[in-house]
Amino acid sequence: MTRNNPFLDRIRAGEPTLMMGIRTSRTADVLRIARSTGHHAVMIDLEHSVMPLEMAAQLCATAGDLGLTPFVRVQERAYGVIGPLLDCGAAGIIAPRIETAEEARTISEACRFPPHGQRSQLAMVPQLGMRPTPARELNPALDDATIVKVLLETPKGIANADEIARVDGVDILAIGANDLTAELGVPGQYDHPSVREAVATAGEACARNGKLLMVGGIADHALLESLIPLGVCSLYLTGMDSDLLYTAAKTRAEKFLRGKTELI
Repeated sequence: MTRNNPFLDRIRAGEPTLMMGIRTSRTADVLRIARSTGHHAVMIDLEHSVMPLEMAAQLCATAGDLGLTPFVRVQERAYGVIGPLLDCGAAGIIAPRIETAEEARTISEACRFPPHGQRSQLAMVPQLGMRPTPARELNPALDDATIVKVLLETPKGIANADEIARVDGVDILAIGANDLTAELGVPGQYDHPSVREAVATAGEACARNGKLLMVGGIADHALLESLIPLGVCSLYLTGMDSDLLYTAAKTRAEKFLRGKTELI
């Protein structure tokens, strides 16, 4: 597939690209905060929340209006929600715990119209201003705009990284560091040699197949930077909204407890 996608082009050019995770927030205010703090994308997390599908769709459409690229991390094997989310404004789908090329192909085909996939046809989407658009124009435009990201979170997924990266329509492979370290028996040890080996394996697979590799779940920026020579791209998940709120609240509370009551 030959694709024209400015968001992916930005990452390929090595420009730092920031994504904020949304798990607990339910209003567009979090999107405005993301935009005003320099983020380029948001990731709405349906895998680890009970956010209604309608709310996720509204956040996606609004994010797009604000100039953010909205991704949705769907629940494991939740293929049926992919189409509606894309139809309502999502620009990218993140599929967790992908272990085989066939699983990755199923996700890719759910995200794109024939002949590249099996996405159901429609004529009006938020991305095109809800303007009725003929399929000959709408289909290629949305196929180019839709980003497919698959998460490698198990040793099996890492072992099959080359086959997964070879799947047409998959744009980004991402290592979920939290789940992978748990699966490797070293939970939370992001600097463990087995983690670095997994990143190197995935990096080589992505390089051979012209795909991007991201690592998520590691807050230590210095550690992330050390993985760049292994093929990790410049797309960074800065944190989840709940984590960012906790960090800010804790910092503010500590200032007050130390007697430093000035606002920041």
